[in-house]
Amino acid sequence: MIKRIAFALLATASIPAILHAPAAHAATAPAAPELIQMDHLSVQVIGKGSPVILIPGLSSPRAVWDGVAPELAKTHTVYLVQVNGFGGDAPGANLGEGLLPAMVAELHKLVAERRIAGAAVVGHSMGGLLTLMLAKAHPGDVGKALIVDAMPFVGSAFFPGSTVESVKPQAEAMRAQMAGLHGKPLPEAVGQAIARQNAARPESQAQVAAWVAKADMRVSAQTMFEDLQTDLRPGLKDIATPITVLVPWLAARGGEAPMLDLYKREYAGAPKVSVKGVADSGHFIMLDQPEAFRAALAAFLAG
Repeated sequence: MIKRIAFALLATASIPAILHAPAAHAATAPAAPELIQMDHLSVQVIGKGSPVILIPGLSSPRAVWDGVAPELAKTHTVYLVQVNGFGGDAPGANLGEGLLPAMVAELHKLVAERRIAGAAVVGHSMGGLLTLMLAKAHPGDVGKALIVDAMPFVGSAFFPGSTVESVKPQAEAMRAQMAGLHGKPLPEAVGQAIARQNAARPESQAQVAAWVAKADMRVSAQTMFEDLQTDLRPGLKDIATPITVLVPWLAARGGEAPMLDLYKREYAGAPKVSVKGVADSGHFIMLDQPEAFRAALAAFLAG
């Protein structure tokens, strides 16, 4: 889930079982999915075939991909990433600093140990930034990248013309505010504000609010801060990986053209990039427009 969570917070702050059959017809239950536990990430592995890595965003669990993962697993080995501290999991080593680089290092370790260099990688929001960071740091790891509503510098979305330095005071304030929510129930008004900012459909908003309520806000706070302090635009020229960027848009928020123009400017330095709009969707495209997202994912994997 992207940084919009933090801005919504800021705005409100003043705020596997075995089934038994008769012996003559005994069936073997499907094996439980493999779970790889690391210091900063966990990875659930399902399916068999060419590798696809799916990385969710800020405060989001791997369940973000539930609408596509089972079908993907019929033809691909799917690696479902989750940040420790999200989805109700323990934070592990994610209570320090330097979390994004540490996650990139663990993603590279996954690729190396599983021998899946050149995998297709799909990242949503902060997961999209991690995908770009991995492609830049380890060029052979990512065969192609699908970036679902993420920018190489998210500050541009909220503070046009800003830099890492100029946005640092706001990033620090939001980190403190978010971390201050740890250990107490997420206020309903905050959850609703986050949901409205990030999803368009009522059912999508309810799901987003539920996910945010399960996240360790200390981890959300630090990863949000580091996201706002990361500007990959100068290094895009060094990413030879083909990049497809999905951009959601709503008529009520200005329509398609301004959104596509913004993302095309931000990704202008990338040698191989394609920017595509998804109509009538908020930030969680896979929830608001599941059919359009499935079609875009299929086209990306087939390309």
